[in-house]
Amino acid sequence: MRIAAIDQGTTSTRVLLADGNGLLRVAHSVRHAQHYPNPGWVEHDPLELLRNVAACIEVAGEVDALGIDNQGESCLAWDAISGEPLSPVIVWQDNRTKDVIEQMRAEGVEAMTLERAGLPLDPYFSASKLGWILQNLPAARDAHRAGRLRLGTTDAFFLDRLAGRYVTDATTASRTSLMNLETLDWDEELCRIFCVPLETLPAIVPSAGHVFGSVGKVPITASLVDQQAALFGHGCRKAGDAKITFGTGAFALAVTGAQIVRSPEIGLLPTVAWQTPNETVYAVDGGVYDAGSAVEWLGRIGLMKSYEDLQAFEGRTALDSGLVFVPALSGLACPYWDRSAAGVWIGITADTTREQMLQSALEGIALATVEVVEAMASRIAITKSLSVDGGLSRSAYFVEFLADSLGRDIKNTSFDELTSYGCASLATLALGVDLPAVGHDNATSVARTTDRARRRHLFDQAVRRSRNWR
Repeated sequence: MRIAAIDQGTTSTRVLLADGNGLLRVAHSVRHAQHYPNPGWVEHDPLELLRNVAACIEVAGEVDALGIDNQGESCLAWDAISGEPLSPVIVWQDNRTKDVIEQMRAEGVEAMTLERAGLPLDPYFSASKLGWILQNLPAARDAHRAGRLRLGTTDAFFLDRLAGRYVTDATTASRTSLMNLETLDWDEELCRIFCVPLETLPAIVPSAGHVFGSVGKVPITASLVDQQAALFGHGCRKAGDAKITFGTGAFALAVTGAQIVRSPEIGLLPTVAWQTPNETVYAVDGGVYDAGSAVEWLGRIGLMKSYEDLQAFEGRTALDSGLVFVPALSGLACPYWDRSAAGVWIGITADTTREQMLQSALEGIALATVEVVEAMASRIAITKSLSVDGGLSRSAYFVEFLADSLGRDIKNTSFDELTSYGCASLATLALGVDLPAVGHDNATSVARTTDRARRRHLFDQAVRRSRNWR
């Protein structure tokens, strides 16, 4: 048995090859361009993404099945006949619809989105982006009048172009704010208020356990959101199992089983974890907008020379020096959902060093993550140890600071591709086999001397100052 899993993420596309003997290998990886045409706008070229996915499939060669995970909320329009894009991919980070969202909130629409989709009003989700495309791009309007318009998330575009199936899965649909979380169908009223014609949307199908279509002779047997794939890849199966992936953002998910957990007052999002023809598993999701993106920014402005700069720091924490960083470069997500917040450094003095600023940046990302996990723990019983992956999980200082600040053990592994591994594992369900589990290499235990209350107090004071700035 040989499985290929393609992870089409925010900054790159890669393919993992897996077999029944436990061999796991990234066979190809390619980055794509990020486009920022206006302040707050983030776009990708749909054809560049499609070429990269196709290149990964070609490199994979002969496999028994293929899985693809996607960015989640990123979306676009394309022509049903020619397949040509009618818009750029509008990325999940994009906030061009913030004024529309604020107007909808003022009109009292949020109660409906929370009740039906389980999601607050926010530019993060696909619905307002899809509505913006139809209202602002003449090519999309012309295609709609001609009955040729397709609107959807990137997965639907890939599946349509590569396998001839215009479908999306339940995990991805649950991130649009257009799907009813209980019925798992598109909601006519939600489509109406976001001005998204229901007939332009793809059919919703399970995430795994069936065939989505084929690329040549290779069946596609799994398709879902990258963070839900990562949840499965971490081995989270029971209610309370949780993971945190530190990618562009920090994404924490915890399995809630058959239960839909609704806690909008603290910024937690109910979502579909995965769906097979036999069951639907839900999760609760909370995130930090800027984690890896904040680290990349540190490099762009010259504070960080390489990731080696993040491994260890001498002496006390930056917080102990009174230096606090709030990673709100794109605003604050859980538990605030506040796009008006701005990134903040507080406590800089003439003695502040470059190393201390890097140290405080790591601490700020960790403390923002702590707020997400504590919000989750206030609603469900989360396991004592949390599983982490992603770039920042390679920093020993970051992981130790996170464990101490959470008061929980952190499980880590040297295998970074848990997202694509989870996708591969789900792809095998249609074949009736299982991939060998990936074990954890080490665990970072909680230090007993950590002054967690003081850390939280200082960070909370800085967060208050970051809010309502934009």
